[in-house]
Amino acid sequence: MQRRTGIHLTAASILVLAGTLGTATVQPAAAAEAKSVIEQGKAIAFNRKKGNCLACHQIEGGSLPGNIGPPLVGMKARYPDKAKLRAQIWDPTINNPNTIMPPFGRHKILTEEEIDKVVEFIYSL
Repeated sequence: MQRRTGIHLTAASILVLAGTLGTATVQPAAAAEAKSVIEQGKAIAFNRKKGNCLACHQIEGGSLPGNIGPPLVGMKARYPDKAKLRAQIWDPTINNPNTIMPPFGRHKILTEEEIDKVVEFIYSL
């Protein structure tokens, strides 16, 4: 009977280990996907024909940044609610009618998907 109990414990251990391995492979894939979205957002933000954020903002890793807008640093502290950051990018004239920042969503400069990717990148700064 002890031998049978040992087999049950071993089988249970194998199931636990297998379950752990299964989730371990999913988590890095999710992290890689999130990093990929951030990288895509960075590419859009740095693209002079798309987001062109560097025309006005200093962003780490960007070349020839502008100084019209504030440096994009500490964005999670500045925008604890990511939805407010997205709204600012989509149409900054809602919060400040006199802003020179273009309304990327309202004017269809960027698609909704591109805005989401830029938000993920900017929020990571």
